[in-house]
Formats: sequence, C-alpha cells, structure tokens
Amino acid sequence: MQRQGRLSAFEFQPKRGNGDSNRLGIEDRPVHDWYRFVLSFPPHLVRDYLRRFGITERHRVLDPFCGTGTTLVECKKLGVASVGIEAHPVTHFASLTKVDWSVDPYRLKTHAKKAAIEAEHAVETCKEPDYGLIGPEGFKLLLKDSISPRPLRKVLLLLESINAQQHNPYRSHELLAFAKVLVFHASNLHFGPEVGVGKLKRDAEVVFPWLESIRIMCDDLKLNNHHSLVESRVIRGDARDRAADLEPQSIDAVITSPPYPNEKDYTRTTRLESVFLGFIRNRKELQAYKRELMRSNTRNVFKGDNDDLWVCTHPEINRLAEEIENRRLELNKTSGFERLYANVAKLYFGGMARHMENLKCALRPGAKLAYVVGDQASYLRIMIRTGHLLADIADSLGYEVLSIDLFRTRLSTATREQLREEVVVLRWPG
Repeated sequence: MQRQGRLSAFEFQPKRGNGDSNRLGIEDRPVHDWYRFVLSFPPHLVRDYLRRFGITERHRVLDPFCGTGTTLVECKKLGVASVGIEAHPVTHFASLTKVDWSVDPYRLKTHAKKAAIEAEHAVETCKEPDYGLIGPEGFKLLLKDSISPRPLRKVLLLLESINAQQHNPYRSHELLAFAKVLVFHASNLHFGPEVGVGKLKRDAEVVFPWLESIRIMCDDLKLNNHHSLVESRVIRGDARDRAADLEPQSIDAVITSPPYPNEKDYTRTTRLESVFLGFIRNRKELQAYKRELMRSNTRNVFKGDNDDLWVCTHPEINRLAEEIENRRLELNKTSGFERLYANVAKLYFGGMARHMENLKCALRPGAKLAYVVGDQASYLRIMIRTGHLLADIADSLGYEVLSIDLFRTRLSTATREQLREEVVVLRWPG
C-alpha cells in the first residue's frame, strides 16, 4: 500500500526558515558542538519529537543510528534515559564521550594545560614527531593533501603529548577535542555535498584551538553537571541486529536518522580522524567495519550480502531497482560500482526492514518512532522517495504509520530539484 500523497500538518517551516532548520543554534552548542558529524540532524528536532511523544524522565529513548549522539545528548540534557547503537568507530567514540559528564572539569582543564605546554614546547624546539603513530598503511588511507606538512607535524606532537601519560582519565575528552581541531582547524578538508580537499594550508594553529575546545568542554560540563547521572548507554554494533539485544519492552520512543541511500561513503567523511585516533590502521580494518554499516552506497557492498531478501516481494522497490538498472543500460554505464546501483537500493531498504523487525521485541506497546530520512536522486538521477518507501515497509511489518512530516527541503546537486527531507512517524501497537 503506497502513500505517495500522505503528509501531515505537523511541519517545521513556520518555526524556522528552511536554511536554518538543520543548523546548530547558539543555544544548542553546549556538548553537541564538542564534535559533530557534518551530516548530523539538529537537537531542536529531537526536542520537538520528545515533546510530541510525551517523553518524560520516566521513559527511555533509543537512537539505533546514533552517530555523534544528537539524540542521546539532548535526552541527557532533559533528564531522559537513552540508549544508542552505532557501528562507525569514530562516531561511536564521539557519542560515548559526549554523554560522559563524570569527569571533573577543573582537573580536565589543568591536565590539558600541561599537555598543551608540552606540545607547544615541542613545536617551538622543532622536535620531530613520531610519524609511526599513523604508519605507512594509515597514510595511504587518507585523502591526498588532506593535511599539509606543518599542520601535520603539530597535530602529531599534540597527539604524542595527549598519549604520553598512561591511565589518563581525561584521554577520551582530550582526544575528542583533538579530532575536532584536526578536521576543522588543521586539515585542508572541505565539506560540501561530498568531502574533498579545499585550499591547501601552509600552516595552521593547533595547540591553542585545542585548548580552547577543552575550555568550552569544561564550561559545558559545569553547566550540565546536575544531569551527569542520567543513563546514557552507547552500544557498538550493527543497528540491523543489535536492537534485538536490548531488554525486552524497554524502549518508549525511537528518534533517529539512519543513512540515506545516497551513494555517500560515510567512512570517507571521517577518514582523517579515524586514522589519527587509531580506529583504522589499514584497508583490512576499514573493510571490517564497513561490513557493519547499512548498505547505503556501492562502496560498502560485499559478496554474500542478502538484505535484499527482506524486500524481494515489495513491488515498488523492485520497480525502482529495475528503473535504475534500465537507466544504467541506457547511459551505457559499465563500471563495477555502476553495476551495483540497482542492488544497493534493494539492500538498503532490505537492511531497514531487517532493523525494524529486530527492533520490535525491545519496544514497549504504544512506543512512538521518528525516522529522519530524505528523498534522493543520486542513482543515475532516479528519484528515491525514501520516506514513503520506509513507511510502506514499516506498515508491512505491523507498525502503524502516523504521519510523514516535512522537516525541510534541500536542492539536489544532480537534478537541481528540491528534495524533501522528512520524518516518518510510527507507532508500535505491540
């Protein structure tokens, strides 16, 4: 049963302009801005749905694709228990650190100042860093020219200083601040529709912006100390399966934004910090954690993938895959990646069906769910109505589709059309 025309009156545009709807407001910067994935959705959207679902301190919220922790941080700020699942090692680390408010902000600041003094002294005395921290295989994984030699030397000296003390209780927070400075101050990376290399920097400040990031962290910890004991768990793993490991009927609401079927390689967007923080040291490790991610692009499709079996009888998804394949043949696109386009569409929606089926046992009867997803036109300019297809899959699995709410529109770089970004709102009847 297709719902191509079904929309609710619950729209966000009257509250915020379309250009501001996905931006991080000044009032939301505490904790959220410690490190934020460039494709994150905004905290105000989480608040809107917590309010709409009637969530209070007596409830528990799940984000099965928690990324850098937007839902978890917002819940913790409001005193609401939450659980997150994340397969990506860097974003899992970011979420885990952003909900850890147990550290003493005064001691964190003092410890970071000592590390900063040591790093600055190493820079001024022209000490050579240990390039073995990254290793030759690690450097091969980086985008070419993603960081210039002088900033590279400085970030490695800072990393050495952070790692110098064993049993450092502040290491996670110091490394998260390091990741932010690495990407947004030291690197040459540019984030548009895709991550790429912008203007090359001959040099860049590193130690001072890192220490400033630590200062902001400490201020945020002081501000939110009263909620430090609120439950916030972050589980490392594949959301297609791990939700089944949660306590039965323990979740009152789900607020999440899974990957879209948009041919974006999420491991490429975070490649620099993945390598410098030691989460990926070679191509074998990169491939290993790609296997735990949703099949939303051709670069993480593997032999033996069979999520497409979950939607093998879905007429609209089969029609979409056939249209993508016909367009490929029409345009004579013959590369290995292009041959996978049609299959990725089926694997993606099959993976979402698998996730929703495994999620059922963790949901309390009457639980409400909000999935932030977007229409796509990336597969050879074939429109993919993600929200409507996801709603239809949910309906077939026994969920009640309450609405499909417009969050914002965005311009497609491929077709120049305005694409809808929507929130699919569901209810689990039990």
